[in-house]
Amino acid sequence: MARLTVEDCLEKVPNRFDLILLAAKRARQIAMGAEPLVEEDRDKPTVIALREIAAGLIDKQKVEEMEQVESDDEALLAALEAELQQSVSAAIQQQPGEG
Repeated sequence: MARLTVEDCLEKVPNRFDLILLAAKRARQIAMGAEPLVEEDRDKPTVIALREIAAGLIDKQKVEEMEQVESDDEALLAALEAELQQSVSAAIQQQPGEG
Protein backbone atom coordinates (compact mmCIF):
# COMPACT_ATOMS: atom_id res chain seq x y z
CA MET A 1 0.00 0.00 0.00
CA ALA A 2 1.18 3.53 -0.74
CA ARG A 3 2.28 5.57 2.22
CA LEU A 4 -0.48 7.58 3.87
CA THR A 5 0.23 11.29 4.38
CA VAL A 6 -1.49 13.96 6.42
CA GLU A 7 -2.12 15.83 3.18
CA ASP A 8 -4.22 12.89 1.93
CA CYS A 9 -6.45 13.28 4.97
CA LEU A 10 -6.50 17.08 4.84
CA GLU A 11 -8.21 16.84 1.45
CA LYS A 12 -11.17 15.31 3.30
CA VAL A 13 -10.92 17.20 6.62
CA PRO A 14 -9.25 20.57 5.94
CA ASN A 15 -8.67 21.55 9.57
CA ARG A 16 -5.76 19.70 11.21
CA PHE A 17 -7.30 19.88 14.68
CA ASP A 18 -10.62 18.49 13.44
CA LEU A 19 -8.69 15.78 11.62
CA ILE A 20 -6.90 14.73 14.81
CA LEU A 21 -10.14 14.66 16.82
CA LEU A 22 -11.92 12.66 14.13
CA ALA A 23 -9.04 10.19 13.75
CA ALA A 24 -8.76 9.76 17.53
CA LYS A 25 -12.48 9.07 17.94
CA ARG A 26 -12.51 6.58 15.09
CA ALA A 27 -9.30 4.89 16.26
CA ARG A 28 -10.85 4.48 19.71
CA GLN A 29 -13.93 2.88 18.14
CA ILE A 30 -11.77 0.46 16.17
CA ALA A 31 -9.67 -0.37 19.24
CA MET A 32 -12.88 -1.12 21.15
CA GLY A 33 -14.05 -3.57 18.49
CA ALA A 34 -15.74 -1.55 15.73
CA GLU A 35 -15.37 -3.12 12.30
CA PRO A 36 -12.80 -1.29 10.12
CA LEU A 37 -14.09 -0.04 6.77
CA VAL A 38 -10.75 -0.75 5.05
CA GLU A 39 -8.48 -3.79 5.17
CA GLU A 40 -6.53 -3.90 8.40
CA ASP A 41 -3.20 -4.99 6.87
CA ARG A 42 -1.87 -5.44 10.44
CA ASP A 43 -2.06 -1.66 10.92
CA LYS A 44 -2.76 -0.06 14.27
CA PRO A 45 -6.19 1.52 14.87
CA THR A 46 -4.82 5.04 14.35
CA VAL A 47 -3.47 4.20 10.90
CA ILE A 48 -6.68 2.38 9.98
CA ALA A 49 -8.71 5.44 11.03
CA LEU A 50 -6.54 7.75 8.93
CA ARG A 51 -6.83 5.40 5.94
CA GLU A 52 -10.63 5.43 6.30
CA ILE A 53 -10.61 9.24 6.40
CA ALA A 54 -8.30 9.52 3.37
CA ALA A 55 -10.58 7.12 1.45
CA GLY A 56 -13.59 9.29 2.27
CA LEU A 57 -15.30 6.48 4.18
CA ILE A 58 -15.43 8.31 7.52
CA ASP A 59 -16.39 11.86 8.38
CA LYS A 60 -17.46 13.68 11.53
CA GLN A 61 -21.15 12.90 11.00
CA LYS A 62 -20.57 9.16 10.52
CA VAL A 63 -18.39 8.91 13.63
CA GLU A 64 -20.98 10.78 15.69
CA GLU A 65 -23.72 8.47 14.37
CA MET A 66 -21.61 5.45 15.35
CA GLU A 67 -21.07 6.94 18.81
CA GLN A 68 -24.82 7.48 19.20
CA VAL A 69 -25.58 3.88 18.22
CA GLU A 70 -22.93 2.70 20.67
CA SER A 71 -24.42 4.88 23.40
CA ASP A 72 -27.92 3.57 22.64
CA ASP A 73 -26.64 -0.01 22.77
CA GLU A 74 -24.98 0.62 26.14
CA ALA A 75 -28.20 2.13 27.53
CA LEU A 76 -30.22 -0.86 26.29
CA LEU A 77 -27.73 -3.28 27.79
CA ALA A 78 -27.85 -1.47 31.15
CA ALA A 79 -31.66 -1.59 31.14
CA LEU A 80 -31.65 -5.32 30.32
CA GLU A 81 -29.11 -6.00 33.07
CA ALA A 82 -31.24 -4.11 35.60
CA GLU A 83 -34.35 -6.03 34.51
CA LEU A 84 -32.52 -9.35 34.78
CA GLN A 85 -31.19 -8.46 38.21
CA GLN A 86 -34.73 -7.60 39.36
CA SER A 87 -36.05 -10.91 38.04
CA VAL A 88 -33.31 -12.88 39.78
CA SER A 89 -33.91 -11.02 43.06
CA ALA A 90 -37.65 -11.69 42.84
CA ALA A 91 -37.06 -15.38 42.11
CA ILE A 92 -34.71 -15.69 45.08
CA GLN A 93 -37.23 -14.06 47.41
CA GLN A 94 -39.98 -16.43 46.25
CA GLN A 95 -37.97 -19.58 47.00
CA PRO A 96 -39.15 -21.47 50.08
CA GLY A 97 -36.81 -21.26 53.05
CA GLU A 98 -34.32 -24.06 53.54
CA GLY A 99 -33.95 -25.91 56.76
